Amino acid sequence: MNAPNLAVVEIKPFVPARDFSHSIDFYEALGFTCASVFDGIAYLRCGASSFLLQDFYVAELAANFQMHLLVEDVDAWHGKAQTVAAQFKVAIGEPADQPWAMRDFTLFDPSGVLWRVAQNITRAPLE
Repeated sequence: MNAPNLAVVEIKPFVPARDFSHSIDFYEALGFTCASVFDGIAYLRCGASSFLLQDFYVAELAANFQMHLLVEDVDAWHGKAQTVAAQFKVAIGEPADQPWAMRDFTLFDPSGVLWRVAQNITRAPLE
């Protein structure tokens, strides 16, 4: 008898959007491709990563929703994100090296969803 195949192919969160079309515009400006829109759900992808943007908004949910995007060059992403943040009037933080061996910055989307955009870095040796 063969063991069942329990391999996971991918996982996609449903991200809330206060203004659905404005949020799609934001993510496209950031570099995501809107591959499809159907019944209030937009499929957004960038490279091999993707998520589902939903035409659904509850302030408390959006204020507590976080996404983590792991990239190869966080400083390049920050440069792009600064332009997008200014265009869409959203908050963005500065890149910083974190003790968990990542360099990251924060970015809020137009609905208040917090993104942490990060790259792996070499961990400092323990003293």
